Amino acid sequence: MLLEDCGMYFPEVKNHPDKYLQRCPESVKKWLKQLKSAGKILLLITSSHSDYCRLLCEHILGNNFEEYFDIIITNALKPGFFSHTPNQRPFRTLENDEEQEALLSLDKPGWYSQGNAIQLCELLKKMTGKLDPKVVYFGDSMHSDIFPARHYSNWETVFILEELLGDKVAVPEEGESEPLEKKGKYEGDELKAPYSVSKQWGSFFMDRLPGLENAEEILVRTWSCKCISTYSTIAIPSLEAIADLPLDYRFTRFSPNRSATAGYYPSPPRAMLPSEESVTMK
Repeated sequence: MLLEDCGMYFPEVKNHPDKYLQRCPESVKKWLKQLKSAGKILLLITSSHSDYCRLLCEHILGNNFEEYFDIIITNALKPGFFSHTPNQRPFRTLENDEEQEALLSLDKPGWYSQGNAIQLCELLKKMTGKLDPKVVYFGDSMHSDIFPARHYSNWETVFILEELLGDKVAVPEEGESEPLEKKGKYEGDELKAPYSVSKQWGSFFMDRLPGLENAEEILVRTWSCKCISTYSTIAIPSLEAIADLPLDYRFTRFSPNRSATAGYYPSPPRAMLPSEESVTMK
């Protein structure tokens, strides 16, 4: 823990945050404020302890970072946060970053530790006045965020996928894009590619399998790529990619009835585009 100031990692990040952390773009801060002004309930759920979360958020978002969120949950121990029951993993309050006794229920928004999605959903019902409040969950880990949030809680999931930055983004076909006033900052432009396809492992999204006898190679989606379209509502390269869009922008979501590339925004990875018709969907 950061509080103990031991080891190499925590003291190094604590003493040199600029070396390891990128500050949040102003467009994303503005987007968070717009969501809150529109009556949305904003949650921050992290497996980091409260002291480390505070260090990161103060540097990334500013000392007033708590104003961006209605509920903050630290030491959430994901993916167990989504699969465990209240008895197995109750919520706890915090005093000076130390966890206190377990809570029987959540009665109001605030900063909590550990917990479970079941009791969180009950609080969201109280706060929204809805029997089945809709949750859109953003995460960058298939294992800890996207799969459990969809599988156990049936939340809508937005996968923040850095690998999308590794492919230059192709411009969507005419007729498929939104009007100009509804386009995001990356839409219609090619992204710079800080990553490249691995020479050893190939594409994150597609595999090339040898054909039978003298047949041509077959393009198939990787296991990771199949997970993306199965458990994600959409996939984006970063929050900045959608921050300038209107809040009522309608995204094309992944669906078994649509193309395998449908849910990627602003455009699919190039590796999936050339031979889409021959992609094996099994």
